[in-house]
Amino acid sequence: MNTVGPYHNRQETYSYFSLPFCVGPKKKISHYHETLGEAFQGVELKFSGLDIDFQADISKTTYCEMDLDEERLKTFIYAVKNHYLYQMYIDDLPIWGIVGEFNENYYIWTHKKFDLGYHDNQIVDVNQTSEARQKLELGTKVKYTYEVNWRKSSIKFKDRFDKYLDPNFFQHKIHWFSIFSSFMMIFCLVGLVSMILMRTLHKDYARYSKDKEMNDMERDLGDEYGWKQVHGDVFRPPSHPMLFSALVGAGCQMLTVTSLVILLTIVGEVYTE
Repeated sequence: MNTVGPYHNRQETYSYFSLPFCVGPKKKISHYHETLGEAFQGVELKFSGLDIDFQADISKTTYCEMDLDEERLKTFIYAVKNHYLYQMYIDDLPIWGIVGEFNENYYIWTHKKFDLGYHDNQIVDVNQTSEARQKLELGTKVKYTYEVNWRKSSIKFKDRFDKYLDPNFFQHKIHWFSIFSSFMMIFCLVGLVSMILMRTLHKDYARYSKDKEMNDMERDLGDEYGWKQVHGDVFRPPSHPMLFSALVGAGCQMLTVTSLVILLTIVGEVYTE
């Protein structure tokens, strides 16, 4: 299990078990240690407590029961009212599901149906259907169930992420107003900084032109300050030239590789599973 959050604000995410979901028959829910990139993205994977064996169908099975007290009821009603989605992973393939729905009353989905496709000895396709809605009422006993159905698939393992790359899979809405506002803000900031720099440099150029007409005795060098004092450092050798050159070279390589990968990914030539 990964995160849960409102459908209309995908950036607002919380841990899956921040909602009072059942944790399954296991007494201890282990935590999956993310990579550095997953940690930056806010991925926080925890074991769901559901035991699924490869190519082993599971009929409808109850894995947890809980009573809805006042605190749990308020939490679930808030999640359903705000259209909360949850995300989970099976063999690194993501799945999304809705917590509940509102139709005159508040309901929660209590049954998870997994349809898993395999090719040879690898999982290549996953689908999860939420079923068996139950009305949210104080004191109600909620019974959580799940089932697993395996089927042979013709999808190859290297192509199992292709459906997630299909633009029709997600309905992305382009926020043109936000993009326009960002460009206008950048344009104003660049213009403001450029105006300040031009005024400052104009005065410096005028003074330096005047200093060229003076000899060394008449020129006053005591008023140099700030960034103007480092104009001679570009001609000064570093104290550790080998380390400096290694860092500059490695930085240039990383910048070049990153730029090329981003460019090739944009044009669709490179995809890493």
